[in-house]
Amino acid sequence: MTYSVVGETLKMLSRGLTNAEIAEAMFVSEHTVKTHVSNVLSKLGLRDRIHAVIAAYETGLAVPGEN
Repeated sequence: MTYSVVGETLKMLSRGLTNAEIAEAMFVSEHTVKTHVSNVLSKLGLRDRIHAVIAAYETGLAVPGEN
């Protein structure tokens, strides 16, 4: 999993997309997205999707109002 996949996954999570919506946008299976999300949480030492979204905003990866 490269940084771009981590970043894109976090950005999509921060926009409130579901695993199915992320899968469609990334042209991968929903199972692959679940793996990406799990890897993001593990690599960043986060507990759940909400904490991942908070981290995305705190680091500037996600910006309020940006889609």
